[in-house]
Amino acid sequence: MQSIFQNLALEVRRVRHFLAALCVLIVPMMAFSAPFAYIPNFWSDTVSVIDSASNTVTATVSVGVHPIGVSVNSTGTRVYVTNYSSNSVSVIDTASNTVTATVSVGSVPIGVSVNPAGTRAYVANFVDGTVSVIDTASNTVIATVTVGSGPYGIVVNPAGTRVYAVNNLGDNVSVIDTASNTVTGTVSVGSNPQGISVNPAGTRVYVANNGSNNVTVINTTNNTVAATVSAGSNPVGVSVNPAGSTVYVSNQGGAGTVSVIDTASNTVTATVTLGGGPYGVSVNPAGTRVYVANIGGGSPHSVSAIDTSSNAVTATVTVGHTPYALGNFFSLPLANAPATIPTISEWGLFMLSALLALGTFRVMRGRQS
Repeated sequence: MQSIFQNLALEVRRVRHFLAALCVLIVPMMAFSAPFAYIPNFWSDTVSVIDSASNTVTATVSVGVHPIGVSVNSTGTRVYVTNYSSNSVSVIDTASNTVTATVSVGSVPIGVSVNPAGTRAYVANFVDGTVSVIDTASNTVIATVTVGSGPYGIVVNPAGTRVYAVNNLGDNVSVIDTASNTVTGTVSVGSNPQGISVNPAGTRVYVANNGSNNVTVINTTNNTVAATVSAGSNPVGVSVNPAGSTVYVSNQGGAGTVSVIDTASNTVTATVTLGGGPYGVSVNPAGTRVYVANIGGGSPHSVSAIDTSSNAVTATVTVGHTPYALGNFFSLPLANAPATIPTISEWGLFMLSALLALGTFRVMRGRQS
């Protein structure tokens, strides 16, 4: 009797070890999906969807006329794209990569930013000098806020309590209180500001000044300029990494570069040459790659991927015509989506493991009988 139990215990241990090995094989297949980048292509009237795991375009979505600005909600389920010439915002469902709504806004919308709760989208209307506030549940404009002259880039702080709108023709930034939808402050910056980004703590806002070739750092506690950092020629886009330690600035003019700014010292620590007229820029959620949309120069109509550890370009992805992609164009990983479609080799390993498991259980049953 004792030997029977000893044999059974041995088989149980073997099965336990096998199941552990099987989990090692299966879990990677069920891993989180890689973040997707959504790139508006101005002259193609489309949005290119880039899988950042493979750096390939997996879908192309038709939107309005001359898409330019973009923002992805915090759950990665919706993308909001401003259509410069049709005065509207296209709402893309990321599960199907289809436009589920089109919202009319002000004249010549450029920047757009979704609040962290995903309940509001804020749109900078260049000609009107206003910001449209969209209720994302009903996809309707529920408020219009008058700001400065020529609003361009726009960003919501991590708390969702403040919106910062860049006024390109006024050389300043309007600070909007989201509870009252009123302007509570105005901060003077450099010449012809365009892109804007806020750090994860919400304590600093970074503004790319296209005309004065620098970046203004705003202290959000008192809405004052904390520093001014020299950048490259004609800076446009700006993005802060998730750690808040580094800012990446796309410089459209000259050689077409990206300035890498250390936020502790407010100094440029590296310059990455792209040569492709870089415009929009976003850091991926992991902070390991920076993606830059190129509208001309040496790599037109493409997106460059920069490795943040080496500041080297590791991939170039061809997209549509003139991808301005101003704003946060990255989604977050979705827990319920597969990482990729399993390859033949992966399916082969899985089937082999299943057959081994079946054989093990048959041996056990045979020994018990």
